[in-house]
Amino acid sequence: MAFHDALFQLGMDLDRGSSTAQTEEKHALVVTHTDGEDRKDYFCERNGVRFAGTHLLVDVLNGTRLDDIDHIEQTFRRCIEVSGATLLHIHLHHFTPNGGVSGVAVLSESHISIHSWPEYGYAALDLFMCGHAKPHLAIEVLREAFEPDEIIVKEILRGQEAATQMKLAA
Repeated sequence: MAFHDALFQLGMDLDRGSSTAQTEEKHALVVTHTDGEDRKDYFCERNGVRFAGTHLLVDVLNGTRLDDIDHIEQTFRRCIEVSGATLLHIHLHHFTPNGGVSGVAVLSESHISIHSWPEYGYAALDLFMCGHAKPHLAIEVLREAFEPDEIIVKEILRGQEAATQMKLAA
């Protein structure tokens, strides 16, 4: 029971009739694969490589408004919209006294997260999305929102090993 109470406090109540469960059922996606295979695994394929999803590690250097929790939430919402992802929940926390923000937007396609150090103008963000979502489109939104001197983006195609093992098992 304590487990379910903790999930409820985080906005992640999992009972079938809950708003969370209804949202997740409402936004369930069926991915059509070009190879004619009927799969519901949400894996991606790009240039012949099959993988679970695109994970972008984003460093914002000398950015602004990294302590503005409302601005960060709106930025997350714009990132989700331009990426073609589906929002389930946003949870952000404001730290004092430095004003940093830590939080996550939980998506049907995975998540966007942030941890900011406004006193240094630095933020570390993760954008991890599977299926048809396009996380790269969110980079320009981040650039406009935080006006950094520089954004560093590293891409990891997650789950390539799992996709390879699935092919071998098939």
